[in-house]
Parts: sequence; C-alpha cells; structure tokens
Amino acid sequence: MNPTRLIVAAVLMAGLGGVVWWSNRQEKTKAEKPAADASPKILSLKDSDIRQIEIAKKGEPATILQKNGSGQWAITAPKPMTADQNAVSSLTSSASSLSSDRMVDEHATDLASYGLDPALISAKFTMADGKTTTLLLGETTPGGNSVYAKVDGDPRLFTTFSYSKDAFNKTYKDLRDKRLMTFDKDKVSRVELASASQAPVEFARVNPNEWQIVKPKPARADSFQVEDLLGRARESEMSTTAAEDDEKKNVAAFTSGQPVATLTVTDASGTQKLEVRKNKDDYYAKSSIMEGDHKLSQDFGKMLEKKLDDFRNKKVFDFGFNDPIRVDFKDNGMDKVVEKSGENWTSGGKTMDSVSVQAMIDKLRDLQATKFADTGFTTPQVEITVVSDNGKRTEKVQIAPAGSNFLAKREGDATLYQLDGMAVSDLRKAANDVKSK
Repeated sequence: MNPTRLIVAAVLMAGLGGVVWWSNRQEKTKAEKPAADASPKILSLKDSDIRQIEIAKKGEPATILQKNGSGQWAITAPKPMTADQNAVSSLTSSASSLSSDRMVDEHATDLASYGLDPALISAKFTMADGKTTTLLLGETTPGGNSVYAKVDGDPRLFTTFSYSKDAFNKTYKDLRDKRLMTFDKDKVSRVELASASQAPVEFARVNPNEWQIVKPKPARADSFQVEDLLGRARESEMSTTAAEDDEKKNVAAFTSGQPVATLTVTDASGTQKLEVRKNKDDYYAKSSIMEGDHKLSQDFGKMLEKKLDDFRNKKVFDFGFNDPIRVDFKDNGMDKVVEKSGENWTSGGKTMDSVSVQAMIDKLRDLQATKFADTGFTTPQVEITVVSDNGKRTEKVQIAPAGSNFLAKREGDATLYQLDGMAVSDLRKAANDVKSK
C-alpha cells in the first residue's frame, strides 16, 4: 500500500476523533448548564427557616403570622387568632419555589404601570437569620394567564402564572383556623349534650374504643354514635366566603333562634363549648374558641337534636366480631353448651357442626332492642351465657316474655331491652338446630 495514503488516512482518523471528542464535550457542557431561555426563579426560600409572614393587599389591613418555638403558626394581626397550620404550610411551600413565566425586563423602572407601585399584593418573609424578602404581585398581563411580579430590591420584572398569585392572595380569614371546635378527638375524656327537651346526657370514655353514658343515669352507650358526634363536631368549620352582610345575618339569626343544644367537649387541654340554635330550617352556632356566630350544616344540626335513646347501645351482647369461645344456652329445659377447641366446636366430648354453631352465634350477635323499658320483666324462659375475648369477657342475659314481645336483661345492667318476638323465635330455632357432626 502507498505510504502516502496511509499517512493521509491516519491524519483523517485523528481529526475525526478530535471532532467527536469536542462534540461530546460540548454536549456535556450544555447538559450541565440551564437552557438560555429557562424560566428563572422569582423566590427560592427555605420554608423551614421562615419565621414571620406579612401579607398586605391594597386597601386592606395587613395579615401577620409568626411561628413560635414549637413550630406552630399563629396570626398576630389584624388581631390574634389561631392559624390553620395546613394553609400556612401551603403558603410557605409556594414561597420556597416560585418560578416565573418569563422575564419581562432586567431593569424595570415604571413599576406603577404594572400594578407594582404600590403592589396589589405584597408578601414579606422574615427568615431565621433576620433577613427579609418581599414579593410584589401586580396586574394581570394582557393575555390574562399571568401576573406581573418582582422581588423588592431586585430590578428584574417577571410574569408568573395566575395560580401563583392565588397562593399569596390571602387574608386572615383564609389563614385562620376555621374549625368551630379544635379538641383532640383521641384524647377526649368527657362529652356532654344538653338540650331544652331533655336532661343533659353525659358520656365518659371507658377505653379508646368504648364509651359509657354516665348521666342522667348509667347506661351502655353506642360508641359509634358518640364517635360520629365527635367527628362531626371536629369537622365543623366556619365559612370563609361569607360577606360582612352574611355575618351580620348570622348574628341576627342566632340571637333570635330557638335553643337546640349545647355541646361540651373535654380533652387533655381543657373544655370547649358549642351553643347551637335553630332559626326556621337553619342551624347557627356560637363557639367558645372563636368569635362570631356561624351557620352549621343541616346534618350536624340534626344530630345535635338526637335524644338519649339514640345514643344508647341497643345490642344485647357486646362480643361483636370477637367470636365467643363458649356459649351456654338454656331454654325451657333445653341446655346446650358449646366450647371452642382449636378450630372446632365441641359439646360433651362430641365435635359439633360448625355451620349450625355459627348460625346461633350470628343470631346472638344481631340481637338488639327495638326500644328500652324500665319495668315489666317477669320469669325468664331463656338464659344465655357467652364467654369471649379469650375468656376475659363473660356476658349473662335472661329473656322473659312481655306480651307478643320479650324483654332481655343483662347481668349487672338495670336496663330492659325490648326484643321483637320474631327475633327471639329465630334465635331459639338457631340454638335448637345446633347439632353434632
């Protein structure tokens, strides 16, 4: 091969390799640099370091929030009040990373023409080191999708998307805690529901999942109903969109309304009250922890009109879905005793048909009062003992006839549970049908 050609080929290959190397280097450099037209950040604050926020809207008093030593936000102006921690967190999150739509001018001067002198909205953030940053938001752009924005002291003028403006367009009404009651539901120990139509009903927590009626007289409570009442009370909020005229109407409606109930809730931090009145078909409330009178939802208002019996436990047995380990069923001379042994049910050394035993247990579980009585219990025809919760719970019940119905009485409970005659008939049949394999 011609040596000259070899030399030329080698030179060409070296040149090509250099071009490839230079090209790869350029691509890497580009990747490491932001694009020339990338939207610059307007704000980039560390939200955990924000200690104070001051929001001013043109023509309105400023809203000032401060974070205390335990990390909780509170509104200090225009008047002291509890802040909605989630709402403030959303605000600080927006301040931690506010991007622009585009940069309009690197050295803007006529700020008034953009609605920035004075700004329609300003948000001043004071950091842990004492330094401050003030965001200015102005008019909407001609296109309608963005607003003008800049940081005080920075000559650059930006546009940012309208939804970013919404994040800072807040007053104390938006940022205050809007709950009418702020108790810790898991730490509530006492609940009282007082109304003009009945004696006050008081509930006491027995354990995390169980409530007891202690007034007007001790009785088993329907824990689901008590928890539902607390849940509705905890979720009730004032309206943030009510105009001043609506607030005045609420005050007038509450003042002239008929008393419905007063709900008193006690948790580890203290006691809170909610006084409720009804005006025509609407319910209004005054809270002990919040100023003003506020409209309530129909559902919650109606719940506060419930009577004592609505909160009583109508179930005759408490074992629920904690299956028994022993059932002793006596009925006019018939005595059936079944015990759980491993996965099987036994009686007198015989293995029982689990389907028929389960059918009896289901009837016991479903047995509930149609109403309550104080007197009328006669000679019992049926006596039932149920052991559950691995032997920790023993329930004894007697059932006696009362006309076409029956009355049930639990051991240690003065309450009489009126039972439907058909329900008792079905229970007796299920017990009689229990058989061996």
